[in-house]
Amino acid sequence: MASRTFSISGGDANSPIFEYHPIEGVERLEKYQPGGYHPISIGDELQARYRVVHKLGYGTYSTTWLCRDEKSDIYVVVKVGTGDSDPQEAAVLDLLNNTSPPLSNHPGRGMVPLIKDRFVLHGPNGTHPCYIMTPARCSVSGSKDGSYKRLFQADTARSLIAQLVLAVEYTHATGVVTFTLAMLSCAFRPILTTSQSKGCITHMPNVPSTAILPMWLGKPCEEFSVSEAQLLLSDFGEAYLPFTGNRCESRTPLAFAPPEARFEPERNLSFSSDIWTLACAIWLILGQRPLFEDILATQDDITAEQVDVLGRLPSEWWEKWNERLEYFNEDGEPNEDRDVRSWDDRFETHIQRPRRKAGISEFGLEERTAVIDMLRSMLSFQPEARLTAQDVLKCDWMVRWALPEYKKMFMNNAPK
Repeated sequence: MASRTFSISGGDANSPIFEYHPIEGVERLEKYQPGGYHPISIGDELQARYRVVHKLGYGTYSTTWLCRDEKSDIYVVVKVGTGDSDPQEAAVLDLLNNTSPPLSNHPGRGMVPLIKDRFVLHGPNGTHPCYIMTPARCSVSGSKDGSYKRLFQADTARSLIAQLVLAVEYTHATGVVTFTLAMLSCAFRPILTTSQSKGCITHMPNVPSTAILPMWLGKPCEEFSVSEAQLLLSDFGEAYLPFTGNRCESRTPLAFAPPEARFEPERNLSFSSDIWTLACAIWLILGQRPLFEDILATQDDITAEQVDVLGRLPSEWWEKWNERLEYFNEDGEPNEDRDVRSWDDRFETHIQRPRRKAGISEFGLEERTAVIDMLRSMLSFQPEARLTAQDVLKCDWMVRWALPEYKKMFMNNAPK
């Protein structure tokens, strides 16, 4: 693999330049510079209390570590923000963690991570906010990536979706737009491996001496029983309060991003934008592939997929879309060389057929109709026409299929 160059000292003309080879599964090494990641190694002790056991993962604005709390002798997660991370996440988590009745009794409250401790690390790359939370086992996408089948059992999928909608309804009730997907959380005993590092990088203080591959505590999605699949929302780095500030840019993946972020770039994204992303997440939990195919897809490809499924864009958006004639004629009919798939086609190819091939339960005709009806109402092109999270909870599919599975899981896991 070809090497790349990066500066570890913030771009100064006299700074040393180092060569590195990108390592799959490891954070971008060039971000170990002022404003970027804090260098951490296995065995480090943070705040004279939290012993670093292994890396769990990383994101644009943080790295996440499994640590042993040497005071309470339990495993915890330490999320270490970058030097330029947005303090808004702390404000959002404080709000979600400190609601009063009746919100504090909302069932979605338990699906928001509880901040058990917080502190600040000062290092060569800046000042880094740190949060202590209970470990989650793996992400929904991670459990799919660890599976050849990439499908949850039907009862597990229903329960997960019920929990996700309840969690989003709770965050919306507190005034928070999440723009986040979900984590699976369940009790575990970490199984640590010895192959933790990937070669020496540099001895400069800005960067760790070795690259550390994250450990994986999950298991294939089809192996999660409904009683195990307890959901936590994760990563509130993109969350915000629309009543106190504006957010016009969506940083969610193209396949999950609401169309108003493209066609109305000056519009403040709000709760209705979250509902679009929620609908796309629900589809992915039910099936094997996203509703809007994103493999090697451009923004225009995604928009064409949305039109294929949902019908023609609102007229003002249609006129703004300069590339529309590559996919459709002026009447909105698809060009003859395109393979256009309807809701029913996608439900069959993304959800039902893979379930049959994998020997996993399908969804009956009545249930399929109910879930498509719900998703259609969540995916209106006009944001103001979409269901609210509270409306989603009242949908036929939620009431008859999803919420009953969640309630059974909740009762089975209640202390005896």
